[in-house]
Amino acid sequence: MTKPTKEFIDDKSRLEHEGEPLAANIEQNLKMILKDMGGSDDVVIREIRSAGSDASTAAIVYIDGMSDATIINTYIFDYLNRSLQLEMDHKDLAQQLLSGIGSLHPVAKTGELYQSLLSGEAIIFLIGSDHAYRADIRQWKGRDVTESTNQTSVRGPRESFTETLRVNTSLVRRKIKDPRLWIETVAIGRITKTDVTIMYLNGIAKPSVISEVRSRLQAIDIDGVLEGGYIEEYIEDAKLSIFPTVYNTELPDSVAAQLLEGRVAILVDGSPNVLIVPTQFVSFIQSAEDYYQRALYASLLRLLRYISGFISLLLPSLYIAITTFHRDMLPTSLLISLAAQREGVPFPAFIEAVAMEVTFEILREAGLRMPRAIGQAVSVVGTLVIGQAAVEAGIVSAAMVIVVSVTAISTFTFPAYSISIPIRMLRFVLMGLAASFGLFGIIMGLFVLLLHLCSLRSFGEPYMSPLSPFIASNQQDTLIRMPRWIHFIRPSTAQKSNRIRQRKK
Repeated sequence: MTKPTKEFIDDKSRLEHEGEPLAANIEQNLKMILKDMGGSDDVVIREIRSAGSDASTAAIVYIDGMSDATIINTYIFDYLNRSLQLEMDHKDLAQQLLSGIGSLHPVAKTGELYQSLLSGEAIIFLIGSDHAYRADIRQWKGRDVTESTNQTSVRGPRESFTETLRVNTSLVRRKIKDPRLWIETVAIGRITKTDVTIMYLNGIAKPSVISEVRSRLQAIDIDGVLEGGYIEEYIEDAKLSIFPTVYNTELPDSVAAQLLEGRVAILVDGSPNVLIVPTQFVSFIQSAEDYYQRALYASLLRLLRYISGFISLLLPSLYIAITTFHRDMLPTSLLISLAAQREGVPFPAFIEAVAMEVTFEILREAGLRMPRAIGQAVSVVGTLVIGQAAVEAGIVSAAMVIVVSVTAISTFTFPAYSISIPIRMLRFVLMGLAASFGLFGIIMGLFVLLLHLCSLRSFGEPYMSPLSPFIASNQQDTLIRMPRWIHFIRPSTAQKSNRIRQRKK
């Protein structure tokens, strides 16, 4: 089969007259809109004609359900009907409309017209004008600002992002009331033309990072963007690595904190998840709640997450290695107990662990996809029933059920869900190395893993920073969190000329 050329794809993906100017005739423009949109029922066209004339003197085009029909009917349409009878010039009429609507901009090209119309704006055609006007009276139903269900916290703001872009930008602006918070928007997707916004603090974020974000976004050539995951796959540095090099969050306070540290936020219209670049590995272990608790409490909780991470990654493989190759490392009483439990179990420890881990992953996925009313009950009860039945049937040992359960619970301590996925994948790799080479295999696997992590970069920044390379000034907020009055310096992601966060006492 012949592969389609880029020119063929482009011709099918774009309108024939997308870059052409609008016609000076209102009827011709309206016919073009009806033809291009196939006479869709939700495209509303309201024309105004002078007395005794069949020619339109003005017209309003909007999408039903996306524009505020009340403003159109009670203000714009009636005002145009009265003003055109006075034979006002289209420039004066546009100025009068601007004073009432508050947002009115000229549109000269066909592509701009459809971009505005399909974004919920109303298009106004006036006689005597060689261009149209777009009125920003967008109004559609969206989800209210509610508490995040994926990133919960005991203390801190409860609000989370929604699927509406302007609501999300306003949530961040409420927290950072500074004119240096700059926002740039670009439309990505030949067909969807999704609004993608980059947000940064001018003077704090590195110009090199900002320009790199712009260039990577502009290089994206795709039919449609429906969620931030589409953008993430195109802009991440290590596309084949299982570790995420782009951080995502639903919390406005987390985004505001990252912006204050010199990072850049990427917001996608229709997605409640905001992308943050550049990012480091330690960012996935840190929680926004760490900065609302006292430093001692936050440090202990953060250390607990690191310990849980090691448990989640290494506990099954350590159990396999010790019970298979290094039994002399165990106390005699514990060794006798494990041997008694494994008596009658027909499978080696590796097969036993893989079977239990796969079963738990299936139950976890089923609990996520099932209705909320029964999802949690099925995952919890299913795990208990299957584990108990497997032990009583002699298929697995009780110690293996304990190991798998502790490992699974440890993965839930990660604040970011995206980092738990690679940990779960690597767990199986280390289990295989442990079954083949014992502790030596685990050590070699960790060595390769550490080399891979140190080689990763996120928009030019080392992924393992500030641990590798070691940056002493950034250790105040890495493994532990020192008191806030000690944090004088912003991290290395900020500009060198603006690294002072606060004055010393």
